[in-house]
Amino acid sequence: MSQHGSGASPRTVRDVVFVDGIRTPFGRAGEKGIYAGTRADDLIVKCIRGLLRRNPSLPAERIDEVAVAATTQTGDQGLTLGRTAALLAGLPRTVPGFAIDRMCAGAMTAVTTTAGSIGFGAYDVVIAGGVEHMGHHPMGSGADPNPRFMSERLVDPAALNMGNTAENLHDRFPAITKQRTDAYAVASQDKLAAAYQEGRIQPDLVPVAARKPGQGWTVHSKDEPPRPGTTMADLEGLRTPFRAHGRVTAGNAAGLNDGATAAVLASSDAAAELGLPVKMRLVSYAYAGVEPEVMGIGPVPATEKALRNAGLTIDDIGLFEINEAFAVQVLSFLDHYGIADDDPRVNRYGGAIAVGHPLASSGVRLMIQLARQFEEDPSVRYGITTMCVGLGMGGTVIWENPHHPDYSGTPSGQTAATTVSEGAPA
Repeated sequence: MSQHGSGASPRTVRDVVFVDGIRTPFGRAGEKGIYAGTRADDLIVKCIRGLLRRNPSLPAERIDEVAVAATTQTGDQGLTLGRTAALLAGLPRTVPGFAIDRMCAGAMTAVTTTAGSIGFGAYDVVIAGGVEHMGHHPMGSGADPNPRFMSERLVDPAALNMGNTAENLHDRFPAITKQRTDAYAVASQDKLAAAYQEGRIQPDLVPVAARKPGQGWTVHSKDEPPRPGTTMADLEGLRTPFRAHGRVTAGNAAGLNDGATAAVLASSDAAAELGLPVKMRLVSYAYAGVEPEVMGIGPVPATEKALRNAGLTIDDIGLFEINEAFAVQVLSFLDHYGIADDDPRVNRYGGAIAVGHPLASSGVRLMIQLARQFEEDPSVRYGITTMCVGLGMGGTVIWENPHHPDYSGTPSGQTAATTVSEGAPA
């Protein structure tokens, strides 16, 4: 039998573009948080509907897939979340959906998985995002780790607690002192406060009305976790819950948060056809595994792989959006590449230490902020979004700025398909 059916066209890879991204304001997890009485699936529905309102030229029936991530897939975060969210958001019943889990990199994986399908030609337009309601579903809630992890010592018991892995990173890199991590955390709060002051965060937030018993309804249009004005003195005396006389505190780590994010991705052909904006072009992505005991170093090998796949070096990267699960984890990445703690290319709007980290949603928050910075700074050609991932992984996505004069994406109206031949980069 012939290897290729009659009339089969050559396999092509298409450019994938980030059209738009939106998120809810992030809340603090727990009974006092703004979303204590709000369902997780309703948060992601808000994002999907917000995307459709912002992009009226996108017919809902043209959406080929809805991929939604959650780390704890039970209760109001269960039941094949992408499909249920699509139905709840009022998308046509012909639009399929699925759920995805890569812990903190859930939304990032929702993006890269569907982007691969766009590049392959299976989809034209998708919605990808994530949600985490840590107030309803604390990390690891209901999980039942296989006893072999302990009995066969497959991982150190400390690896199942992310805070312990951050303390392990401090042990491995003694040059990263508590003073450095606290200073980094203060800078994150300051940068986020400045970004709010300059109106750079608000355009990508969808307001959420939430109800609390005895208080009625409140419309939330800004993040709850930030603590503007935080000083080194404020952080100095905080307890170290993961180790006596440790270095990781609530002040130099991301908190426990609730929130959702979603993005529209498309082939550049479909974006041109539908008159959709192009905010970024996907260049490459990679995931890597590391020792679970030092989970936070994961962004380093993931970035090495993504750069190698793209034929780029770290010197080509003009903007970094690094998820701040812990300050020590960000600083270990910066030290590896010889980047200063206060390098202006890094987390210009602050990061998760200030804004929050609702696990599976955070990957798209990084993309939203990078896209906004690309628009503001056409001098930057390439940027990355990168994050560490629970159980010892890292994920990195490299993006190209369409506002850069040397942008290599396909000009509007030309085909974005590139025939893949042996030895030629896709």
